[in-house]
Order: sequence, then structure tokens, then C-alpha cells
Amino acid sequence: MARDRKRLAAWLAAGLLLAVVLTLYQAQRTGRGEPSAGPCPQSALDCPGPGASAAAPPAPSADPGATGTASPSPATSSGSPSPGSPTGPGAPSPAGPCSSPGACGFPDERSTGPRTGLERHDTGNMSVKTDGTVIRGWDIKGSLDVYANDVTVIDSRITSANWWGINLRPGYGGLKVLHTTITAVPGKGPDNGGVNYAVSNMGTSSIEVGWCDISVFGNALSMGQGDLHDNYVHDIVAFRNQGGEWQHTDAVISGGGNKGRLSVRHNTLLNPVRVDQGATAAIGLFADTGTVSSVTVDRNWLAGGAYALYAGGPGATHIQVTDNVFSTEYHAAAGAYGHATAWNAGGAGNVWRGNRTTGGVPVEPPISP
Repeated sequence: MARDRKRLAAWLAAGLLLAVVLTLYQAQRTGRGEPSAGPCPQSALDCPGPGASAAAPPAPSADPGATGTASPSPATSSGSPSPGSPTGPGAPSPAGPCSSPGACGFPDERSTGPRTGLERHDTGNMSVKTDGTVIRGWDIKGSLDVYANDVTVIDSRITSANWWGINLRPGYGGLKVLHTTITAVPGKGPDNGGVNYAVSNMGTSSIEVGWCDISVFGNALSMGQGDLHDNYVHDIVAFRNQGGEWQHTDAVISGGGNKGRLSVRHNTLLNPVRVDQGATAAIGLFADTGTVSSVTVDRNWLAGGAYALYAGGPGATHIQVTDNVFSTEYHAAAGAYGHATAWNAGGAGNVWRGNRTTGGVPVEPPISP
């Protein structure tokens, strides 16, 4: 009996040791361990970016497989970061001079993009057609075309050679793109080598894009309604479109006629493209498809374009432009021709308040045409 007990104890010890070894091997192989009990569990969608403490993720919850579609997985609701959070949409901006976005609390490469290791997925141009799909921890070579509701892309990287990185089709809603890098290879896109939209909302429902690192695309964030916060848009690349003309470029672009609210809060929006190569704005609110209304532009770092901000034009209402920093890194007046234009001073609900240059000098609203 004593010998049997010793033998059983030895087998239990060996089994425990084997389990520990396998767990460590799996964590090393995939770049992922078990979630820690830190202040930012990976399951929380509204945690700050890579500069903050973040726990590691579980395995990706979606796999395109042979059909090129991802499988559904429950997602945690992001909610809204609490007002005054140092990294959330309520984050205050410094009132004095600012030397650079990151130094003054605005998003940069350290506070955006994936918080975790990634697994490569050569999906190509993939369609997502299952409601509730969660794509997590993927390094995607391709693009996502979303024909589903409540899709979440989180802690991932997308390198696209399509017209877009992520596109939400009409009739669908609830898309969240969080803690993700969205980029492309210059000269490899379908528009005469160019790529057009990092995230495009073709529908009439709001989407959320937060803590994302976005580059290369000509019109990076394109939508009439949405919640855009804590993103870093940079290194937009100029290109001639299929008609041989320079493509207009904007970090954020809205065509007007939106059915819901567009909120642009606490982003770094850089448009380094030269005006003679198509640069339009850091934020372009244009009345291309209808009157512009219900837009909040709050606490952003804006630089580049012909004007850093196109503010809606005649008839625009309920446009709030507050506490933004207009940077001189490309032009003395933020944009080549000025800080802002197309401001409808007499529009109902329009507010211009607390806007300033990187040197802390107040920026007055432009005179209405």
C-alpha cells in the first residue's frame, strides 16, 4: 500500500509538472498567457492603449476557415469611458503651449493600436456576414467588408490593398473598431495604386472607432455618423485617382446629410499631404450629400490640409468646435490657407469655444462667407 501511494504521488507530481510545461509552451508559442488581474483586463473594450497595463488575450474568437467568414463570439459592451479619464473621450487637453501630440496628452503611436500579440491571418478581402462576430488578436492581410450587426474588431492589425480597410454596408450597425492598426502598402491599392478609406460607414447608424493607429489611406475615417475618439491618424499618402487627378485627402471626412450625430473627440489628425497633391483638411465637414448638422469636434490635435477644418458651410447647424489645438507642424496657420473655413456663425446651436494654436494663442472662428 505504501508503495502504491508513493507511485500515485509520483504520477500526480509528474502530471502537474507536465501541465505547467504545456501551459508555458503554449503561452510562448502564441504570445499569449492567461488574463491577469491588472487594471486593464483584455476583455474590457474601453481600456487605454499599449502604453497602459493590459492583460493578454485569449485565442482569436474568429477564424475565416475555408468560407472566408468569421465565427460569432460574445463581445463585452464598451460603454463610454468615464469623464475625466486620462485616455478616454473625457480627457482634458492642456491649456498652454504644446510641443507634440504625445507630450500634451493627445494620441500617438504609444497609446493606440493593438495591446497584445497577434496571429497572422491571410484572409484577403473578407466578408463578415454573421451578427455578433468578434475578431480579436488577428494580423490581417486583407480587408473586411461587414454585412452584419454588432461586429467588433479589437486588438488587431489590418493591412489592406482594397478600397478600404473596414467597410460597413448599408442596413447594418453596431460596428466597433478598437485598439487596432489599420494601414496599407503605398502604391498597391486599386485606385491607381491608392487606397481610399481606412474605416468607411456606408450606412445610417453610428459606429465606434477608438484607440486606433491609422495611416496611408487618402480619406482615413469616412462617415456621416459615428463616435471617433482617441485615434492617431498620420502619414496619409497622396495618389492620383483612376481619372489621373490628385485624390483629395482628409484624416476625417463627412459628406453631410447625416441622420445621426458625428462625434470627433480627442484624436490626433494629421494630413501631411501637399495642397498641390490633393490635401483638403484634417477634418472635412462637407455638404456634398446634404446639409451638415449635429457634429461635435472636441479636444483634437489638428494639422494639415488646405484648411485644418472645413466646418460645414452654409446652413450647417449644431456644430460644436471646442478646445481643439491647431498645430503648426506643416503650416504656420495649421492649414496652408488658414486654421478653418466654412463656419456658419449664425447657425442654430453652433458653438466655437476654447480653440487655440500649439503656442496657446486663441484661434478665432473664421468669418462666414
